[in-house]
Amino acid sequence: MRLTLVILFLVTLFSSSCRTSRNTGATALPAVEAQSAYQKVNYADPSTWLLGYISPGMFLNSPHSEWYVRGRADYNPDATVICQLRNTIGDDLSILIVLGTWCPDSRREVPRFMKIVEEAGFPVERIVFVGVDITKLAPVGGYDTLNIERVPTFIFLRNKVEAGRIIETPVTSLEQDMQSILTRNEN
Repeated sequence: MRLTLVILFLVTLFSSSCRTSRNTGATALPAVEAQSAYQKVNYADPSTWLLGYISPGMFLNSPHSEWYVRGRADYNPDATVICQLRNTIGDDLSILIVLGTWCPDSRREVPRFMKIVEEAGFPVERIVFVGVDITKLAPVGGYDTLNIERVPTFIFLRNKVEAGRIIETPVTSLEQDMQSILTRNEN
């Protein structure tokens, strides 16, 4: 019994990371996460996942509104970097965001990212969202060519050519990493 509990714990621990390898055979679900004093949502439950192409409005529906609205409201991007971003956003820029609504990193970073692009004046219509399952697969044509290993992954495209990525967590901050990617090839 004790060995069974240890094995169950280890499987749950390894399967709950957003870094799970695409080839993993583990399907155990992570523990339930508390979202408020009144509601508990198990985002590892496949019935809560948003898969395939997602519109930003879908984040405003329960249960996702809990993390999305709060994440946007709580994040305060660097105003200086936001001003710089306004000067680097051109008509040739589009963004692809691959996320897992089951993933704590995605639930933390996507609302922050959306606040940044809103404040920088980037048109939401030029952002494509793709939701993946816990094995990092999505029911979207051509998805397998993206080489997604971790989520969230923010892919910046200039004239439909990849200019850079922010993978899982930013190096400095989302807005600073975005600014670095967008100014990398200007000189």
